Amino acid sequence: MTPAFTIPALSASTIAASLFLPLPASAQAMPNSLTMSCAQAQALVARQRAVVISTGPGLFDRYVTDAGYCQSQRSKPAWIPTRDNPQCLVGQECRERRFRWR
Repeated sequence: MTPAFTIPALSASTIAASLFLPLPASAQAMPNSLTMSCAQAQALVARQRAVVISTGPGLFDRYVTDAGYCQSQRSKPAWIPTRDNPQCLVGQECRERRFRWR
């Protein structure tokens, strides 16, 4: 009795070559605040709850809706430049807690 189907043997070189095939990019481009209006940036943070936004070449930070997205950190108001507002309040940013030692 012969099997209903056969699986061709793959050589080690075929398997190795397949590991280097380009895959579709799963990461999305980082949003840039300078291309958005203030209202768009605020809506983005409100919709995603926590999002990394670029604020210029090589500059970016994570903005959140509230301190619940900051784990062991504290939150403080975050103003970023947008296309129509140089100081747009988009939400909060997480910062390390400061401890005062005596």
